[in-house]
Amino acid sequence: MSTYETNDQITIVDDTGLEQDFLVEALFEMKGQSYALLSAEEDMLLMRVEVEQDNEQYLVDVSEQEIENILAAYEIALDADENNIIH
Repeated sequence: MSTYETNDQITIVDDTGLEQDFLVEALFEMKGQSYALLSAEEDMLLMRVEVEQDNEQYLVDVSEQEIENILAAYEIALDADENNIIH
């Protein structure tokens, strides 16, 4: 079984067959979905982690709505941290 961990190096192949190596910067869950934040040089990607029946994990593109929801939650967390609500 392949599972992603923070600081893993992974290779993503785009629709044209171009391969690019990424570092898993963060893994988090929101509303029952798992997400991975990936970086490569100056590129950052946010992808959803899907688990198939064979327990293999796959990365899939996220929708614009998912990105908006995640950014909104992140802003709320930053505000809470600035107000010392999060310890």
